[in-house]
Amino acid sequence: MQIDVLNTTGKKTGRTVDLPEEIFGAEPNNHVIYLAVKQYLAAQHQGTHKVKTRAEVQGASRKLHRQKGTGGSRKGNIRNPLYKGGGTIFGPKPHGYDIKLNRKVKDLAKISALSYKAKDNAIVIVEDITMEVPGTKKFMDILGNLNMADKKAMFIMPENNVNVELSIRNIPSVLGVMLSDINTYDIVNSEVLILTENAAKIFNEEEKVEA
Repeated sequence: MQIDVLNTTGKKTGRTVDLPEEIFGAEPNNHVIYLAVKQYLAAQHQGTHKVKTRAEVQGASRKLHRQKGTGGSRKGNIRNPLYKGGGTIFGPKPHGYDIKLNRKVKDLAKISALSYKAKDNAIVIVEDITMEVPGTKKFMDILGNLNMADKKAMFIMPENNVNVELSIRNIPSVLGVMLSDINTYDIVNSEVLILTENAAKIFNEEEKVEA
């Protein structure tokens, strides 16, 4: 699958990058995408929710009145969950929401998500961007040249680039990530993927290593 490389003005450079069919032309598996997204969202839960039981709320432990002979119902202490200020029955306790997925399942989910983006022609490759100083306005101009200013995009870099990251950080519609950090949720959650030329070439290098 060949894609033209664009420069920062949105023009074709005359170069192309051949994205491997094994990744971008695979048959998508919707179920593994669902599992990977579910795992990602579950991991966002802190799991620190907690309520007090009748053993933890404040209040005297004495029995409110004698068991029999009052004409009323039997009562324990004031911390009874049925009373205002009493403990909570079966309330939430701190726990993790983590879901375990095998590495092959997560890899297949990413491949499936990338294949969907390729089928939707939602992948753009731009020449490597170098910035001497951070500049959000400059990066917005580049997005405008690529006709991506009004789209929810994920900008994928081959390695850490501080100035580019700082330029992207204040743009709410753009997520800047390194290629090694991409995940299924972010791919699915983006309208378009913008890869730098070197980041796109890494996919071919990885395929050669695995072969």
